[in-house]
Amino acid sequence: MDLNGIAAVAKSIRSLSIDAIQKANSGHPGLPLGCAELAAVLYGEILKHNPADSKWADRDRFVLSAGHGSMLLYSILHLSGYKVSLDDIQSFRQVGSKCPGHPEFGWTDGVENTSGPLGQGIAIGVGMALAETMLAAKFNTEKRTIVDHYTYVLSGEGCLEEGVSSEASSFAGHNKLGKLIVFYDQNKISIDGSTDITFTEDIGKRYEAYGWQVLRGDMYDVEGIAKLVEQAKAETEKPTLIMLKSVIGKFAPKQGTPSVHGEPLGVDDVAATKKNLGLNPDEFFQVDPEAYKYFEGKKADFAKKEEDWKKEFDAWAKENPELAKQWKASFDGAEDGTADDPKYEVGKSVATRTASGDMINAMGLRYSYLVGGSADLKGSNKSGMKCDGGTYTPDNRAGRSIEYGIREFGMASIALGMSAHGGIRPFVATYLVFSDYMRPSIRVAALMKQPVIYDLTHDSIYVGEDGPTHQPIEHLASLRAIPNVQVLRPGDAEETVVAWNMAMASKDHPVVFALTRQNVSVYAKEDSSWKENAARGAYVVKKGGDNPDVTVIATGSEVSMALEAAAKVSGKSVRVVSVLDKTLFERQDDLFRDSVLGKSSRKIVVEAGVRNGWEFYVSDRKDLFTIDRFGESGPAKKVAESLGFTAENLASLIES
Repeated sequence: MDLNGIAAVAKSIRSLSIDAIQKANSGHPGLPLGCAELAAVLYGEILKHNPADSKWADRDRFVLSAGHGSMLLYSILHLSGYKVSLDDIQSFRQVGSKCPGHPEFGWTDGVENTSGPLGQGIAIGVGMALAETMLAAKFNTEKRTIVDHYTYVLSGEGCLEEGVSSEASSFAGHNKLGKLIVFYDQNKISIDGSTDITFTEDIGKRYEAYGWQVLRGDMYDVEGIAKLVEQAKAETEKPTLIMLKSVIGKFAPKQGTPSVHGEPLGVDDVAATKKNLGLNPDEFFQVDPEAYKYFEGKKADFAKKEEDWKKEFDAWAKENPELAKQWKASFDGAEDGTADDPKYEVGKSVATRTASGDMINAMGLRYSYLVGGSADLKGSNKSGMKCDGGTYTPDNRAGRSIEYGIREFGMASIALGMSAHGGIRPFVATYLVFSDYMRPSIRVAALMKQPVIYDLTHDSIYVGEDGPTHQPIEHLASLRAIPNVQVLRPGDAEETVVAWNMAMASKDHPVVFALTRQNVSVYAKEDSSWKENAARGAYVVKKGGDNPDVTVIATGSEVSMALEAAAKVSGKSVRVVSVLDKTLFERQDDLFRDSVLGKSSRKIVVEAGVRNGWEFYVSDRKDLFTIDRFGESGPAKKVAESLGFTAENLASLIES
């Protein structure tokens, strides 16, 4: 190990970080100053990676969970040869910069995940490690190993305090994800002071209780860190937490204090820190020439690791052509199997959660890389996978059905990590009302443009006896409000088939299904091109003539209510429109939207949720037939009657 080279890299990380943060007059110097040695030895000696190809499939993954320390990552990416220039670093935290305030996936070469919300990085890392085991079980053969890499995570106290890290860490220990290694930057400082004011539990014992191996060391002993990593790798049945005692803001005048965490050091302290590092205080963005030289000497080794893997992969592909086809499909997001869409007769009564379950298993045959699971609600969600593979366990890494337990936030973030890893298309399932637990992860998935599928059932007051805690009211509007999230609420089993095909075709955004618990009838569609139009967001179920008196705009189970109400109305022509995807429909051109909504002067909106977002469809607020209060506990029909949410009342509104 070239200790002088690693020291030069660590010094340069500190130099670049404090100058970038000072120039931006914004940022977090504490972590880059405190963890520079770890980044240097990790990227120089430990990671299997090739900066010339940041997307190499069998690379080790590095997840920065403590995303506020972004300048640590940008600095080491620049020094080690990724496509992050010195000019990029000098424009840290500026609009359009490749070095944004917190790392963003798809924006900066070598960045594996969007981070910022603390704790989610650990869960994303768990998902990446989980994906590695699944792909290894699927593609490795007795003769060839083409999937064999580790996932490393750098976390801080804040990450370990957030509940999502507990959920994900418990899952990782239970599933014996031995190729997951988490570094804990143990500086014992938070924004408001020492962590002693809030965080005094025994972290080591906590992680041992999760089923992890716990190791301890010094952040500034690079040889010791390398030995700890080897010890972590030797334990194949437990993930490892490496607790590294550190000094936040090391070498700064105020090192070890909260003041170096989240604000620039200031001109005088930057100069003093440079003096402590042996740098010229009057020079900016200094890089020790030995740092560049060190990584220049590593370039050939980095490239050779990928070249060796490619040779192994090419030999494997030649020997296993069918597996090779599946590999390509898995990473391209293409079909690699066959299965017919299920068929449903008009008049048949089917809950859309049941139709979704049918589609999960059809899609599982059509896409061999579709995997999924539920937060202990598989039977209720109808989300069980019956495809080959069975349930994923430490003894059955080929399983495609995942038991997440009651860990909704962790589940969603783990699925996000699987998606970001590549080669896996994950879905997760729970009740719609519990999307509140998952919302922070759904938002990050939208930022990362990852096509995670959220199979959310029990979508309205028709949950019934479980009462208002389980009856989603504001959730559809809340999820539609997140940019880049597609919310699909099919009205019957046939629309559910279309929705699943739309979801599997998505490449750059997460998809939410809102599905019924109760049975709903499959209704006749008067639009002969309804499938194509539904895929544009909405279509006409019942035409009511070319110029209907009233157009009723409905989603989900309320389409059936609208049809029932329309049948009760006399003396007026009524059009019924099913809106499968409100946001998508609103993006269509005026000609299409007008053709669907018709030329009637009056529009009525029907949805079993709050009115938010529907207001501009109507000219009078009374034509928003929605539910703007919490529900009640009782049989579903009685709850609807108590809220006045009935076909009879809708018919009266249409006639009024």
